[in-house]
Amino acid sequence: MTVIRRLDAVLEPTKDAVLTMKEQLDKAGITNQHAALKQSSGEAFYNASPFTLRDLRARTKAHQLKADFEAYLDGFSPNVQEILNKFKFHNQILTLVEADILGTLIEKFLDPKINLGPDAIVNSDGSERLPPLDNHGMGAIFEELIRRFNEENNEEAGEHFTPRDVVKLMADLIFLPIADQIESGTYLLYDGACGTGGMLTVAEDRLRHLAAEYGKEVSIHLFGQESQPETYAIAKADLLLKGEGEEAENFYLGSTLSQDGLPSHEFDFMLSNPPYGKSWKTDLERMGGKKDTRDPRFVITHGDEPEFSLITRSSDGQLMFLVNKLAKMKHATRLGSRIAEVHNGSSLFTGDAGQGESNIRRWIIENDWLEAIIALPLNMFYNTGIATYIWVLSNGKADNRRGKVQLIDATAWSKPLRKNLGKKNCELSRDDISRILDVFLDFDDTEQSKIFPNAAFGYWKITVERPLRLKVKLSDAVLARFRESRAEVNENPLADLADRLAYDLGEGPHVDFNAFMKVVEKMPGRTISN
Repeated sequence: MTVIRRLDAVLEPTKDAVLTMKEQLDKAGITNQHAALKQSSGEAFYNASPFTLRDLRARTKAHQLKADFEAYLDGFSPNVQEILNKFKFHNQILTLVEADILGTLIEKFLDPKINLGPDAIVNSDGSERLPPLDNHGMGAIFEELIRRFNEENNEEAGEHFTPRDVVKLMADLIFLPIADQIESGTYLLYDGACGTGGMLTVAEDRLRHLAAEYGKEVSIHLFGQESQPETYAIAKADLLLKGEGEEAENFYLGSTLSQDGLPSHEFDFMLSNPPYGKSWKTDLERMGGKKDTRDPRFVITHGDEPEFSLITRSSDGQLMFLVNKLAKMKHATRLGSRIAEVHNGSSLFTGDAGQGESNIRRWIIENDWLEAIIALPLNMFYNTGIATYIWVLSNGKADNRRGKVQLIDATAWSKPLRKNLGKKNCELSRDDISRILDVFLDFDDTEQSKIFPNAAFGYWKITVERPLRLKVKLSDAVLARFRESRAEVNENPLADLADRLAYDLGEGPHVDFNAFMKVVEKMPGRTISN
């Protein structure tokens, strides 16, 4: 309903123009009306029904309200219909009618104390009563609603939304190092776990701002994929509300791992916060299983290995999202591609040598793509307090970074929130973000920044086999126990031999068992047989 009311508020000023155009097109017998109605609405979407939400609140009979509300929903353009279908909103109407709350729900969203529209609400004297709600504010409302829904339903820790302070840091990490090299032209941005699309829109704004600072004119296109239908629908709705209807067509519903919606695309900038600690077993089965998967993103040629597997354990697929991005890098452009991705600590160390996680790290480092890993403060995210890290990668490293990896400890750089947002109890202030960026860009060894050669991160697992090593001790206590045990089986001569050895060789311990046995074999009158 939040999405529907926002769409309704945006379309209210042009409703009459759309209805007039609809009438003219019907009289002329024109069936393909989409472009003309869209032009009349002044947006990338429209509603050609005779109703607005305000019209519906006057209905007193439940059956009439249900019929008119369904007609109202059916009047939306096809791109909005897709959004409503992903929300499965039509399935809820009968439940709302039977509970006799549909009319009350509509009234709540039309409350004069609430403004979900893009224009200010004014008093009779022209003074502003309620400020306008811009698209960024609407996006924040979407994400806050979903955050609360996730908490109430105990969503897994890896399923969460990325706070704006972290997103701003990630955007600067991929843009600032090459800001002075941005040229006028087209740039493609991608997020393979895009959620509501907030990360991409923040990055788009930042890139556009930097380009303007350097006097460049850029065309930016956003691409994303999301597996959760409701979240995908919000991303599409957000783009429509921003007037970016064409961009909305670049977003795909489905699993990035098993149903890649953009298999032949390459991108200039990529950033993401993929789910971590979450099973991707179902995706792996769709791909044919670990042994039979032949996806060229995840089974590659590397070095002298024609089938180098980058497939991780099915219990955690976060590094697979990074591999997907690396497979979409541009290699023929001057800037190449830059990537920022959030991970938890397991990406740093899980996986034995030769296993998927280790192979991914080896592949990245041997290709010299890893620029830096930045440790963030704890409790930065809404519903998980675990340690998180930003990986920064590029296939166009600056000369001073080649062959090196920078590790930055930013865990102490944050400020507390006045009130917790879920598990998030701190945030990166503008000063904190600037401090991290300064350390990253300076690329010096300091207390918080350590620089290592790529070779420092490589290792092999080697099994070392050695002969069985035994030792002999001939103390009085040991000899006494030995004599007692031999007496029980009538082997007193063997105990006598041990006494003579102790007298000749001493108590020990004797660590060279082979040398000890040679002495035993030379003892006169020995009765030992082995």
